[in-house]
Amino acid sequence: MGEIIVEEKGKKGGKRQAKKHSTRIDMTPMVDLMCLLITFFMLTTAFSKPKVMVITMPEKDPKDEPKDAPRISSERTLNILLTADHKVYYYQGMIDPKKPPMPELIKTDFSKDGIRKVLLLRNKDLFTKIADYRNLRVTGKLVVADTTADSEIKRFKKEDKKGPIILIKADDKAKYKDMVDIIDEMAICNVASYAVVDFTPAETELLKNAPK
Repeated sequence: MGEIIVEEKGKKGGKRQAKKHSTRIDMTPMVDLMCLLITFFMLTTAFSKPKVMVITMPEKDPKDEPKDAPRISSERTLNILLTADHKVYYYQGMIDPKKPPMPELIKTDFSKDGIRKVLLLRNKDLFTKIADYRNLRVTGKLVVADTTADSEIKRFKKEDKKGPIILIKADDKAKYKDMVDIIDEMAICNVASYAVVDFTPAETELLKNAPK
């Protein structure tokens, strides 16, 4: 610990003597700084939550009996095909090789004017309904708990009978990132019904003649 030397006057005409005082460190600013750091780390830790993708898997039938695939409306069905080099294609309806002609395969991408625009146009009613509901909460016109809001949005999706049914299909050349991106688009566009299924032989042939 350092020392402070202060000259002390002696008697008149006498020799001056140095008086030594020990230093004193004020720790009050350090305590304030410590409180600020603790608060900072607590807040950043609370806000830095891991980002995970929630995927609802189908329940396994305990009887393990083969069942026919559920029938879906051809008019509501939109097929999205993922392949090499981050290429994205889509077509409307279902393919029946016995009933030509084959549907038109349209090329797009993951930009805001690509597959997202296609999904928003087909899911406009449900997307607008959910967006309006969330806007009421943001503006304070509707005050409900988060769990209540999530349940209400799930109800909107369950009751939707006009929105598209998306079938996502990726071949062996598609990247994992593309699959993550397309599922993200489902959440962004508030798509109620979508599923990841396998390529059909007819779609494989259709993809061979797709625009490059």
